[in-house]
Formats: sequence, structure tokens, C-alpha cells
Amino acid sequence: MPTIDNTIKDNNERRDLMRRQPSVIVREYLTIFAALCPFAMCVNWIFVPHNVVGAGLTGFCSIIYYATNGMFPHLFPEYGGAIPIWLTTLTINIILLTIASMTVGWQFCVRTLFGAVCVSFWYRVIPIRETAIIEDPIMGCIIGGLFFGVCLGVVMLNNGSSGGTDIVAMIVNKYRDISLGTSMVICDIVIILCSWFLPVPESMQGVVESVTDYRIRRIICGLCMAYCYTFSLDWLVRRRRHAVRFMIVSARYKEIADAISQKVNRGVTILNGEGWYSKNDVHAIYVLTRVNERQQLYRTVFSIDPDALVTETDATVVYGRGFDRWKGTNKILV
Repeated sequence: MPTIDNTIKDNNERRDLMRRQPSVIVREYLTIFAALCPFAMCVNWIFVPHNVVGAGLTGFCSIIYYATNGMFPHLFPEYGGAIPIWLTTLTINIILLTIASMTVGWQFCVRTLFGAVCVSFWYRVIPIRETAIIEDPIMGCIIGGLFFGVCLGVVMLNNGSSGGTDIVAMIVNKYRDISLGTSMVICDIVIILCSWFLPVPESMQGVVESVTDYRIRRIICGLCMAYCYTFSLDWLVRRRRHAVRFMIVSARYKEIADAISQKVNRGVTILNGEGWYSKNDVHAIYVLTRVNERQQLYRTVFSIDPDALVTETDATVVYGRGFDRWKGTNKILV
């Protein structure tokens, strides 16, 4: 039977203690606020000038913006009479968060409300360009989508959210056996497909050869943006949470275990076994580390025993001591 080394360090408790410190909380809020600035730039400088309907609540608010163009010239003259994205984003998020607070719980809503206010603020402050900063719409959707996802990933890694379809997915998941990821994908696809019914903008009416072709291209651009932002978001979040499994076999296992515990600051598990060929007792060290701790572990092991046998495998997601804490929202991964 495996025996667990008593010197395991519970990094999770230390991290939780740090999270309760005001300086850490303030840093996370400032990071969320700063990351949502380039997030809004992607929308106001790339997607909106190209009349692209992206994913999430931003895409839905873009539909309202395009559909109401010229309807309210006295109320929103600086937006061409259209209902601005910042206003619909803030209004819809407040409505959704009010519902979520009664169904999901207020803990989820606090930082989401902060993120929703921040993104609306940046939408309001950053002006919408008449011409996109990237001329080609497909290239703009690829680059903008990748950057969009990175910004959202930074927000999520700081325990934040920009609201929107995240809230809808949480509410749906509360009452239906549908994962958060599936709910968000369905919302994104439906929103992008709804762009088919939008009119062709006046600036494009003398340029496009076919209204149908233009609508198809707009949907393709939206799907391209959604794929790119999902890819970059998933890559960033998973890379941050990615872990590595090590199995180390060495006659000097006690020294190696102590060194890993002290220098790498990771807990170890000693597995007792038998070498079938030699019929001798064998002791293997089982360790889980973050990706950025790999080289330090290798140096620690081989500085003690250059002949140690080390195997490494990926551990996509790890919950528990020293890693991520399991929460109900983690069902988004499935």
C-alpha cells in the first residue's frame, strides 16, 4: 500500500490565506479592470467597424447596435442614433445578475458585476473607429478573436468574469443537466446565426455584389472570431492550470523526496513495490507539479542521483492539495 510523506506542504491553504489579504484582492480587481480595456478595443476597433457579430453578450449587443442604427438620433447622436453597446451590455448584465443572485447565489455575482461594469465603462470610453484597425475582416476576426480570448482568460484567471453568456450558462446548468461549456457554445452559435437577419449597412450597399453573400461572409467572420477566441481562452487557462505527473525510481528515494518537498515545495507520495526481475524492493516517488516547476524538479532529482529513472506524463486538470480547488463552476470543463 502507498504511504504518504508526512512533510506534504498544503500550498492550497497558503494560497487561500493570501487571497484573503486585501493587497491580493486589490491586485486581482486591478488586473480585471486593465485586461478588459484591450478586450473592449477588439470590439470597438475591429469587430464593430467590420459589422461583425461575435460571440457572447457582446455579439448580442452588437446585433441591437446594428439593428437600431439611425432610430434614436436625438438620444444617441454620437453613435449614429443606434443604442450603444455599452448601455445594452450594462443593462442586460444587471438583469441577468439579478436573476442569478436568486438562483445561483450572490458569491458568483460580485466579481461578475464588477467585470460587467468595467467592460461597459471601457466600451463607453473607447471610441468606435469608422474604419477597422485591421483592414481585412477575416484577418481582423482571427487576430481580434485571439486577443479577445487572451484578455478574457486573464480575467478568468483572476477569478473574474465579463458576464453575459456566462451568467446564462450558470442559470441553465442550475436547473438542467447541461454543462456550462455546452450552454455557452449554443448561445454563441445562436447569436452569430441571428446576424443573418441584420440589414446590410448603408456604407456597404454599393460595394457588395450580393446581400446573401455578404450575410454569409458576416456569419463566417463571426464563427471564425468565436473559434479563435475560444481557442486562445482555452489555451491560456489550461496552460495556467496544466500539471505534470512524475514517477521517480531511485535507491536514494528518501533524499530525493526530502529535496522535492523542500526545494520544489511539492508533496510526494512513496509507492512501495517489487522489481520483478531482481526480486528486490523498489520505492517509487509520485509527484504532481505545475509545468513551470518541471526543470527545477529535474535538476533536484539528478543532482542527487544521476541514474534515477524519471517518467513524465501530462495531467490536464488537477484539483486538490497545492493545485486548483474544486468548485461547482468547474463543470465548465466538460
